[in-house]
Amino acid sequence: MSSSPPKKAVLWDLDGTLIDSSELHFTAWREALAAEGRTYDRVDHDAMFGMRNDDILRRLVDPGITEAEIARIAGAKERRYRELAARSGIEPLPGARAWLRALPQRGFRMAIASSAPRENLDAILAATGLTGAFDAVISSEEVSRGKPHPDVFLRAAERVAVPPARCVVVEDAPAGVLAGKRGGMRVIGVGPRHAELGADRSAERLDQLPEDAFDRLIERG
Repeated sequence: MSSSPPKKAVLWDLDGTLIDSSELHFTAWREALAAEGRTYDRVDHDAMFGMRNDDILRRLVDPGITEAEIARIAGAKERRYRELAARSGIEPLPGARAWLRALPQRGFRMAIASSAPRENLDAILAATGLTGAFDAVISSEEVSRGKPHPDVFLRAAERVAVPPARCVVVEDAPAGVLAGKRGGMRVIGVGPRHAELGADRSAERLDQLPEDAFDRLIERG
């Protein structure tokens, strides 16, 4: 009697891995915080990109900021982000569509595990035509702690019913790489700073990864 092969999964961050919306987020944060009399520069953006809005605002505005103020400022930022995205359009990064087609054919389950709110994720996935490409989509609202805590990745692994050790995380931010490792997962780092992320494997672009990149990381586990 043959048994089915062990399950495996890829857990994708969205911003900076499948799409490049860093500039849109930078502009939206800069404008939202300027309305509060606060500055937001490239150093802030590089240090906190990939973190949840509440964590960013506690760092930049006040550690004791109220939930109501977080909701107000973050809401303004996200509305502006969606406006900018709708105006400029969003295209998946090179290699994204090819991997999203190929990996399920090789037995991988697929999930989004993002620090973004669900409304943003739905808008971006719809705009890029990627809505049906994932078995699960986990947003910031579904976990109490953001990256670098592993909660969002652990929730995604649970949702696709794959043990963490059989999951590969794809990330472009230090907080996300650390979150994946803390969750007991292998991590692929991508983006212009990929070599500095401390991931198990890295490349500047998804289309530069070898065909067996994901399988080999699972085998190492």
